[in-house]
Amino acid sequence: MHPTTFPKYTVNCSILLADAPIFDRPRIARAAGFEAVEFWWPFPTAVPTDRQVDAFVTAIEDAGVQLTGLNFAAGDMPGGDRGLLSDPSRISEFRDNIDVTLGIGERLGTRAFNALYGNRIDGVDPAEQDAVATENLALAGAAAARLGAIVLIEPVSGAPRYPLLTAADAAAVVERVRRHDGTDTLRLLADLYHLQVNSDDVSAAIDAHADLIGHVQIADAPGRGEPGTGTLDLDGHLAHLDRVGYRGPISLEYKQTQDDPFAWLPVEQRGARVALA
Repeated sequence: MHPTTFPKYTVNCSILLADAPIFDRPRIARAAGFEAVEFWWPFPTAVPTDRQVDAFVTAIEDAGVQLTGLNFAAGDMPGGDRGLLSDPSRISEFRDNIDVTLGIGERLGTRAFNALYGNRIDGVDPAEQDAVATENLALAGAAAARLGAIVLIEPVSGAPRYPLLTAADAAAVVERVRRHDGTDTLRLLADLYHLQVNSDDVSAAIDAHADLIGHVQIADAPGRGEPGTGTLDLDGHLAHLDRVGYRGPISLEYKQTQDDPFAWLPVEQRGARVALA
């Protein structure tokens, strides 16, 4: 197989460039020198209309960027939701969303899909939620396999009812689904900011789960601002990831605190590409 190249950096257009209409953001990212973007679920419902999907696909294609990642629908994120897949009352909603999400991925060549686990629910046994999540992730993983893609499991901070806080928590979910039916397309999304804020040992997590890391996101801590606005050793952690063999994109998923949210990264590096054999 000949080596293929893909963008080293990808801009999360759901959190960055927030002053612009959401479907204008891929074009703005491209004008800033980037060749790839990713999104949280960009629609108000789990099953958008064909017109809404077409508008999103067109925005990516017209901007000339690669969509490196897309979240499955996660509910009302501003209202506190953090995923659907462990909610027994929303099984159909999540499973209907699998087809839409993977359909977008197939059109745009996307190969990574983030499945937020969902908050713990009052009055529902956590074991029941975990069983529902296992079944839903097995289905999502099987659908991703047909595209040669992966499903990402992410530890999250700032959501008191969200049960996955550390890399080990997410790795346990991956292993549970693998034991359930052999699904082997789930991977860890290592958001270095969330891990740091949740008091995980970032360096130890990289070493322990190097073979499981499927995607990396960065923001500085504290504050979740641009690299250089906090004290997190992002350069050191990214060098560590490189040493253990991570070759995927580095997602810029932080809150803009400066006029130019990309000033920390020289323009000539923003379109950098890496090779994957």
